[in-house]
Amino acid sequence: MNIALVGYGRMGHEVEEMAKKLGHQVIIKIDVNNQEDFTAEKFADADVVIEFTTPESAYKNIVKCLEMPKPVVSGTTGWLKHYDEVVKICRKNETSFIHSSNFSIGVNILFRLNSELARLMAGLRDYVPFIEEIHHTRKLDAPSGTAISLAEGIKAQHPVYEGWCPAESPRDNAIPIRSVREGNVPGTHIVTWDSEIDTLSIRHEAKGRKGFAFGAIIAAEFIKSRKGVFTMNDILGF
Repeated sequence: MNIALVGYGRMGHEVEEMAKKLGHQVIIKIDVNNQEDFTAEKFADADVVIEFTTPESAYKNIVKCLEMPKPVVSGTTGWLKHYDEVVKICRKNETSFIHSSNFSIGVNILFRLNSELARLMAGLRDYVPFIEEIHHTRKLDAPSGTAISLAEGIKAQHPVYEGWCPAESPRDNAIPIRSVREGNVPGTHIVTWDSEIDTLSIRHEAKGRKGFAFGAIIAAEFIKSRKGVFTMNDILGF
């Protein structure tokens, strides 16, 4: 599989290393220093594009690749107000697209457990949810996209909750999220349900970025020969 990378920061480097380990080839890498190479001609031999950039540039980058047209795997968070537009553009150009707030296989298992736990808690109103996410100081968005996805998973299964809020600004019927930025933490997410008699928590702690890169490559393998819009649930068979 020939891969084009859009974004060659820490995650881009991890994806490149993982791609080589899995027998694939990165044929072009786009970053801020070589935007002149971000063309359909330069991407002609790419089977799929993997995009890890910034919240400010992701939408434009994704659209550009879909219009080439190329299948796109996007792991950038903080741009999802444009998600429905990207879906339309993908379908119009008859290519494929997948976005995940976190491509880690373990995190996607956490998403599934979180959803099932929220469903069970819907009938146990003494329990109140709380989400904490911890990341390195260079992470640009807060709360993390993964934490927001966890909150949305609770909202979908529990009739009391209508959204999320920062833990510092609590409001009724909202799931509080505490964001911590410290050191070089790759990513830790904890969902806690608290009551007067006990506390139940589920937790995922990344040991590095390799799990994110591995999941992105698996996603690329899945969508490169398909058309449509997919999620990690499609890939993992959940």
